Order: sequence, then structure tokens, then C-alpha cells
Amino acid sequence: MLRIIDARTGEPAPAAPARRAPTRVVAHAEEGDTTALRVLLVADLLVRGLELDGTPVWATAADSPEPGRLRERAAALGIRPFDEAGAGPGSGRTVHVLRAGGPLPDGPAIAVAPAHPAEPDLADPDALRLALLARHHHARVELDPAALDDARDTLARLRRSVAAWARQPSRPVPDEVRDRLRAAWEDDLDAPGVLRVLRAVERDPGLPDGARFEICAYADRFLALHLTRDLGAPA
Repeated sequence: MLRIIDARTGEPAPAAPARRAPTRVVAHAEEGDTTALRVLLVADLLVRGLELDGTPVWATAADSPEPGRLRERAAALGIRPFDEAGAGPGSGRTVHVLRAGGPLPDGPAIAVAPAHPAEPDLADPDALRLALLARHHHARVELDPAALDDARDTLARLRRSVAAWARQPSRPVPDEVRDRLRAAWEDDLDAPGVLRVLRAVERDPGLPDGARFEICAYADRFLALHLTRDLGAPA
């Protein structure tokens, strides 16, 4: 079961009711800066994690003074659209995602640490998404040129590898690797932990290439980094 660190108590709490009743995720991204995008990204990860666990989810966003601008930037980062606040049916639970240090609403909440600089560099949105995912959302992140260059290089390497592995016979995701991936994202949306599993998969000489491909495709249902984008490209 996916668990979050509840900002109200500092303790782990389930992100969905035990019976997987519908859950509403409310993203409080009032501004259009990089931290607001990070709030939306964490809410997007929460939605993806709950869906992978079989929980019905309705994603909504609190009011923003510049909803069009924020929506456009979020779409560039691969964040799926959020309905207006109040939309959708009733839910078994509501989980809020908001900036750290802000007022806490009633109900479970995830606090997201700041991201700097305030103005996001959207020249390479996938690299920006990866640079944000590479740090846990409770830790402040500095998106300097070195961090973005490292994310760009990592994405290029992974996509080349995934495209090469896809040319080999498919093999199932090993249960042990699937369990490690799920344990990471179900532990307070630990995206850096998911990325560590993928680095281990790259280095493991005992894994068939077809399994490596399926592992990356499975993990990308949570990460949404378009790891299979270069399938079919010239070797």
C-alpha cells in the first residue's frame, strides 16, 4: 500500500483507504514558479502510484492566478491535466499536495520543498522533470546548469540503452525487481529510489536485455520520462 509522510504529523500514513475507495488528490500550486511545478509533479506521481496500486483517483488543482500559464508549463513537463477544484465525484479520502511551510488543510497532506531558481528552465522539459525527480520531494533542489546537464546525459544514455534492449527477445520483469520498484514508489513516492533501482538494473550482468527493457517500461509508468521514445531509431 502506498504511504506518504503526512505533513500534519510527520508520520507515515496510507494515501488511500484500505479498500481502495476513490481518492481525490488536490494540488495547491497557486503560483507559476518552479516550486509550483514541483507541487504538480509530486501530485502527478501520487496519482500514478495510486493507479498502479489499483486505486481510482480524481486529480484536482486549487485555484491559480495564472491557470493557463501553469497548465501549459505542467503539460510540457508531462504532468497530466488536473480538473478544477471541486470537480469529480465524492471520494473515500482526500490527499493534499502543497508547498512546505504553507498552511495545512484538513486531511492528509504532502509538503513539497522549494525548487530553485524560481523561473523554470523549460528548454528540455524531460531533463527538468528528471532533475526534479532525482531529489526527494522533501529536500530542496537546486536546478543549476550542472544538474540539468547531468539529467540530459542520463536520459540520453537510458533511452539509447532501452532502444537497444528492445531489439532482444522480451523477458518478464523479475519479481524481485518489480518488488523493489513498488517498494520505492509506495514509500512516500521515493522517485530517487526508483532511479537507483534502474541504475542497478543497467549494471546487473545477470539480467537479460529483454528483461531490462520491460523493467524500464514498467518503471516509466511511474516516472513518465519517455524512456521508450527512441524505439526503432537507428542503432
